[in-house]
Amino acid sequence: MTISLRNLPPEVERAIVETSRRDRISLNKATQRLLEESLRKPSTNSDFDDLCGSWSGAQADEFDAALAKMRQVDPADWEIPEWE
Repeated sequence: MTISLRNLPPEVERAIVETSRRDRISLNKATQRLLEESLRKPSTNSDFDDLCGSWSGAQADEFDAALAKMRQVDPADWEIPEWE
């Protein structure tokens, strides 16, 4: 099947060209590969990969400070009750 694509958004065009150059394949093959890859992605993202490394050091410190109290262990929570 032959399909002509017109008026591609600039970011789509860049992705096709970059894939073509990086993998040393034709623009047509690069387009096919990108379309096939998009079909293999899960319908919902269940991880946080997009967030990894996106905070500044100050933001990470602020988050850690907010969680500090939750990270404290109360020894009473770990006491084993005596059974009679």
